Amino acid sequence: MIPRTAAQTAQRLAQGFPIVAITGPRQAGKTTLARAVFADKPYVSLEDPEEQEFAAADPRRFLARFAEGAVIDEAQRCPELFSYLQTQVDLRGCMGEFILTGSQQFGLLSGITQSLAGRVGLIQLLPFSLTELQGAGFLPTDLDTLLFQGAYPPLYDRPISPNDWLPNYVMTYLERDVRQLLAVRDLALLQRFLKLCAARTGQLLNLSSLAVDCGISHVTARQWLTVLEAGYIVFLLRPYHRNFGKRLVKTPKLYFLDTGLAAHLLGIRDAATLATHAQRGALFETLVVSDYVKRAFHIGQPADLYFWRDSTGHEVDLLLEQGGKLQAMEIKSGATLAPDWFQALRRWQAFAGGEAISPQLIYGGDAAYQREGVQVLGWRELAKLHH
Repeated sequence: MIPRTAAQTAQRLAQGFPIVAITGPRQAGKTTLARAVFADKPYVSLEDPEEQEFAAADPRRFLARFAEGAVIDEAQRCPELFSYLQTQVDLRGCMGEFILTGSQQFGLLSGITQSLAGRVGLIQLLPFSLTELQGAGFLPTDLDTLLFQGAYPPLYDRPISPNDWLPNYVMTYLERDVRQLLAVRDLALLQRFLKLCAARTGQLLNLSSLAVDCGISHVTARQWLTVLEAGYIVFLLRPYHRNFGKRLVKTPKLYFLDTGLAAHLLGIRDAATLATHAQRGALFETLVVSDYVKRAFHIGQPADLYFWRDSTGHEVDLLLEQGGKLQAMEIKSGATLAPDWFQALRRWQAFAGGEAISPQLIYGGDAAYQREGVQVLGWRELAKLHH
C-alpha cells in the first residue's frame, strides 16, 4: 500500500472521537486505509447482503458482536445502524471505537449529522496527492503522463492502463451511482453531461450554457452537478468575497478532482496527444487546484481555497488563506517562463496591499527560484511542499 497522508489523520482523530468516518469517491482507497490503520479491529462490509440484512433487521445484535468496535465498510447502506451506534458509543465512552467508510452521496454524512453529530471525526479521502506519489516513487517523470493517468490508486497498484480502467470506472460507478440517485432514464444524456463538464474543467461555471448544450433543464443540470460534487468527481472553487474596490465575479469555477478522469471524458487516449491539446492548460490548472484540495482534505481540514476575478477580467487562479493573509498563485502549463506571467500577480499585490503574502507561480517546467518577489515552482516542486 502506498502510504497515505490521511493515515496519520485517522490515528489522530481516533484519539479524540469515538467514531472515525472516511468518505470520498469510489476506488480512492477508503477500505484499504481503514483496514491498514485499524488492522486490529474486526472488519465487516455492508455490501455483503447477509450482513446488510442482519444490520437492518437486528441492529443491536449486529453491533453486539463487536465488543471493542469494528471497521464497518459501506456504512451508509444501513442508516438504521447510526442511532444504535450513538447509544453504544455514548454508553462506553471509548475513543476510536468504530471506523465507518462510505460514499457521501448515498447518505453517509446525512446519517452522521442526524444521529452522530459531535461524535465523528471525518476524513475526506481523494485519489493520491503528488506528495504521496512521489514518496512512494510513483510520480510520473513526464507531466503529460501524469495528466493523462491521473491519480486513482488502482492505476498505481496493478498493471492496468488508464484506457482499460477509466471506461469501466465511468460505467460501473459514475453512471450507476448517478442513475441510481437521480433515476436518469437516458444514459446517453448523462454521458454527454459528463463530457461537457470535463470540457469545462478550469472554467467559470455557466449552468445555463451547460444545460442548453446538453439538452436538459437548468434545474436538472444543477441536480446532476450536485451529485457529481457530492461524489467527489468535481469541485467548485468559490470566488473570494473581498472586492478591494472592484466589482467581482460571483460565479464559482468548475474543476474535476482527477485529471485522468477528465482527460478520458475528453476523448484523450494517450499522453502524447496532450502535448498539443487545447485543454492542456485547463488540465494542468485542474492538477494544481485538485492537489491543494487533497492537501486540505487528507489532514482533516476544509479546503479554504478561492480564486479572485473582477468584472474587467483581472484574475488570480488560486488564493489560499493563511493566518489571516492571502497567498496568490498563478498557474501556467508552459515549460518556459514568460515575463507577462507575472503581471496578474503584481496587479493582485497592488489590489490586496498588506493582506497579500509572497505569491507563487506554478508552471509546467522544472526550475524553482525567486524572481521579482515571486516564488517560481516547477510542477514537481509541488510534491515537495509539505501538507
